Amino acid sequence: MLVKVSQDTLTLSPGSEVILRHQTWEDYEQLLKIRQEQTYPKIYFNDSTHEILLMAPLPSHGKRIDTLRDLVKILLRHQGLEWECFDPITLKRFALSGVEPDTCFYIDNRQAILGKEKIDLSIDPPPDLALEVDLTSTTKAKDYQAIGIPELWIYRRGNLLIYIFDGKEYQDQQSLIFREFELKKILPKYVELAWNNGSSLALRQFEQDLRDGKLN
Repeated sequence: MLVKVSQDTLTLSPGSEVILRHQTWEDYEQLLKIRQEQTYPKIYFNDSTHEILLMAPLPSHGKRIDTLRDLVKILLRHQGLEWECFDPITLKRFALSGVEPDTCFYIDNRQAILGKEKIDLSIDPPPDLALEVDLTSTTKAKDYQAIGIPELWIYRRGNLLIYIFDGKEYQDQQSLIFREFELKKILPKYVELAWNNGSSLALRQFEQDLRDGKLN
């Protein structure tokens, strides 16, 4: 069975996505309640379309997001920046939108969320950076507009898409956090190297190339 929803169960076959149409915020909150503390399926809500999206990633999804997260941490250390990383995480704007990025980073706003186990966007700022890896699904940048995360990365089929929020919508641009690097060209190489040759090798190679100035 592709999806199973009952009073106390919410399951979805790995690699599947399901769109539930004509849904309300109350429907979304009910699914989150049924899922409880489980990580999957991921649940997204968009009030403008009245749709709920359920996604259950494949195992290969996890390795790529782990690598991409580690690459970001290496870049942050290289630039001498402090950060807090959250994953998994549910980000909600009441009655408007709910998203679950694969991982996210607080950088400029990290002081505001220190010591917090959950983020409440009614009082907390959104993350500075969110990452999504698409293998069997397609993340839409517009789903994040109501959340207002300044920078959104979507890794899809060996390509890195970088979107910058201009206050109204997302624009396809280069990273503003890591301005000195052409990350769209650089990072996919190491993500796929990790998949094909191993994570530790790819991360060591990335750190060495960064030290040697080969990525500028």
